[in-house]
Amino acid sequence: MRKTRGERAFNVFNILLLSLLTISFFYPFWHVLCASFSDPNIMRRHTGLLLWPQQFTTMGYQLVMRNPNIYSGYINTLIVVSCGTLMNLIMTTLGAYVLSRRVFVLKGPMMVMITLTMFFGGGLIPFFLVVDRLEMLDTLWSLMIPCLINTYNMIVMRTSFQGLPAELEESGKIDGASDARILWSIILPVSKAMLAVIGLFYAVTHWNSWFNASIFLRHREKFPLQLVLREILLNSDTTVAGSTLNTDALRAIDQNDFYFKELVQYSTIIVSIVPILCVYPFLQKYFVKGVMIGSLKG
Repeated sequence: MRKTRGERAFNVFNILLLSLLTISFFYPFWHVLCASFSDPNIMRRHTGLLLWPQQFTTMGYQLVMRNPNIYSGYINTLIVVSCGTLMNLIMTTLGAYVLSRRVFVLKGPMMVMITLTMFFGGGLIPFFLVVDRLEMLDTLWSLMIPCLINTYNMIVMRTSFQGLPAELEESGKIDGASDARILWSIILPVSKAMLAVIGLFYAVTHWNSWFNASIFLRHREKFPLQLVLREILLNSDTTVAGSTLNTDALRAIDQNDFYFKELVQYSTIIVSIVPILCVYPFLQKYFVKGVMIGSLKG
């Protein structure tokens, strides 16, 4: 079927618009990536768009990775992301399943109370006191247990469960399956896309989180990666980190400290975002499908 002139014009407009949006979204990341591999002495004289590294160098990453807290931060963050995301999925799934059951009498009042938490919070001081009373201060548990369920994620998952055919649950009950068996053997296998998307949301939240760690953690060896990198971004202490570099590099840092601080900041940004970006390609096929499933019914 041949397209009309208006349809062809509309397609051309869409392609141009989406191309411009893609470039505007991608270029800032590309600029930071190129700048992180560029010689700061060359970069300070560069004007206009940065399309490739200016005199390729890895000195910025040497300065960042010299910080011993980077490695402990990576380990702590991996622990929080893996364990925290698993616990988030378990608790969110249980809560969403209960609230999606048609025979659950109290689901209306409970949904009202749960939804209110999206608009009203207890405040930072009560939050800190609760964590303190639970004796979780200065432990990685303080970054996982107090935020086990995100209200929005649970509502989306509940909506997804409600959209499943009622015959699936009825067939399980006819065979004598319990609610736990129905959830594990029937509901979850057909909700893999939703689980992947919600898991990604939780994982990204844990990966980017630094505020709770700055409040609850006291010892530097327990800091997650984002809190360590935040300190590097704010302080940009290149003098200590550069102590392992050669004499010429040290002299360059002393003479151009401001530009090397920018180099450290560019490198820090890349170190913090690249690992989580590597997860997206594996979950991309589930992403749109999972979000749409959870948005069909309110």
